[in-house]
Amino acid sequence: MLKNRFYYEDAYQKSFRACIVHSGEDENRRPYVVLDNTAFYPTGGGQPHDTGTLEGITVIDVEEVDGEIRHFLDEHYLGSPEVTGEIDWPRRFDHMQQHAGQHILTAAFVELFGFQTVSFHLGKELVSIDLDVESISVDQLAAAEKLANSIILENRPIETKWVTEDELVHYPLRKQVAVTDEIRLVIIPDFDYNGCGGTHPRSTGEVGMLKILSTEKQKRKVRVHFVCGERVLHELHRKHEELSTASKLLSAPETGVSMAIEKLLSSQQLLEKSLEDAKEALLTFEAKDLLACQHDAIVKGTFENRSIQELQKLARLLVGLDSEVVVLLVAVNEDKLQFVAARGSSCEANMKQVSAAALPLMNGKGGGNESFVQGGGERAISSEEILRVMEQSLS
Repeated sequence: MLKNRFYYEDAYQKSFRACIVHSGEDENRRPYVVLDNTAFYPTGGGQPHDTGTLEGITVIDVEEVDGEIRHFLDEHYLGSPEVTGEIDWPRRFDHMQQHAGQHILTAAFVELFGFQTVSFHLGKELVSIDLDVESISVDQLAAAEKLANSIILENRPIETKWVTEDELVHYPLRKQVAVTDEIRLVIIPDFDYNGCGGTHPRSTGEVGMLKILSTEKQKRKVRVHFVCGERVLHELHRKHEELSTASKLLSAPETGVSMAIEKLLSSQQLLEKSLEDAKEALLTFEAKDLLACQHDAIVKGTFENRSIQELQKLARLLVGLDSEVVVLLVAVNEDKLQFVAARGSSCEANMKQVSAAALPLMNGKGGGNESFVQGGGERAISSEEILRVMEQSLS
């Protein structure tokens, strides 16, 4: 029976003795043993499995398969059939804190706003619940967090009870239970009644505290990320380290980091604008220099490590300065060739001819219209050769 498993009889049991019923390997050749009873909680209900040791051999995973609990080991066990198991207690207690915290926060959202939780995940660093709502406000999150922490602070008992399906009518369950026999309820009196197979502490006070960290949209639901207990301290320490580092880098007090960042971002925007203006001025100068050096109606050039955007800007500047020219520009960027071809408003040359001639030679793709085209492809021939082909296509 489920209720006789050690982890249900006493969630605080850290070691136990049991006998091996049988052993084997799964389809991935992972060795496992099945015991006649166990204190190792298997993965289920959103809560991860316990870890620990059996006779000193590391238990790396615990799963319930076809009604039996398999303890996966990092090596084969060849000893006596009677074994001693040791639970990784810090991991177990952390899971107990997070799972109980989830019950409390979920019940808080229901009590305050009628928001139902549709799924729960207990991760290595964060815990999350998915609320059956499309949006949630900052004030609602704050209210739910406040109520959850008040329940934790009151140190209410957390009770577990095995009931039959007929007995369920006597309890104001938060949601319908998914099983019909061996039903286990986890109860926080006058606050939360819920069917659950996870491990929990004896009282809400052992959850320590709860902090909501963030939310995100998940399809038509809202996912709420939070932490409880020792994880709150870990998160506070991590954020303090980040804030302290930022404070030193910005030469600002911790209370003034956000203001210093705003000033830095404003300064960066001004620098970016100045840099962009300088680039535009240089391109204009370059365009005038190219026009001054031309000997016919075609302005051409080859470049290295010039983006297609820069080529486009340069071409537009050139045809804007001289409406009678045709512009042919080619750039080599690592293993790629890219080109731009443009004509002035007084010129009748068809730039699509240029593109049609160039693209097959570089196995490339391009686009544009009769007055302006661009494209790129493999560096199959030199930039000078492709420029010559582009020029010949206008003849």
